Amino acid sequence: MAQKPGTTAARNRKARHNYAIEETFEAGIVLEGSEVKSLRQGRASISEAYAAEKDGELYLFNAHIPEYSAAGQFTHQPRRPRKLLMHRREINRLAGAVNRQGMTLVPLAIYFNARGIAKVDLGLARGKKKYDKRAAIKERDWKRQKARLLRDRG
Repeated sequence: MAQKPGTTAARNRKARHNYAIEETFEAGIVLEGSEVKSLRQGRASISEAYAAEKDGELYLFNAHIPEYSAAGQFTHQPRRPRKLLMHRREINRLAGAVNRQGMTLVPLAIYFNARGIAKVDLGLARGKKKYDKRAAIKERDWKRQKARLLRDRG
């Protein structure tokens, strides 16, 4: 199944449960050819991935893009660090927030934009405590139950 432009290749579904996302950013990603082919098949996993600054650049660590079987000997390493492309001012701002305020850069999704270029949706996030997660679940269940009651009565 090939991905069309404007579709999502990988999504981090647990990110909004484990983190309070305060701001989102779009970043380009440096990929090899076999990685793009594998992403177009929708086979990537970013559930354990994170972004961090290294040598003044932003990198995506621990993202798993499996090897593309038809690449033969020209394949890639599945968990290699991948460079993210952003403006210098944005990189400095994000690195400062991560270092000073104890925040995390979490990839929310990898997708192909309208031009067919792979992009990463990054969230500047603060980790949730266990009680925050329970409160969010309770609120979501209450909204669902309230909608069900209103639907049945109306």
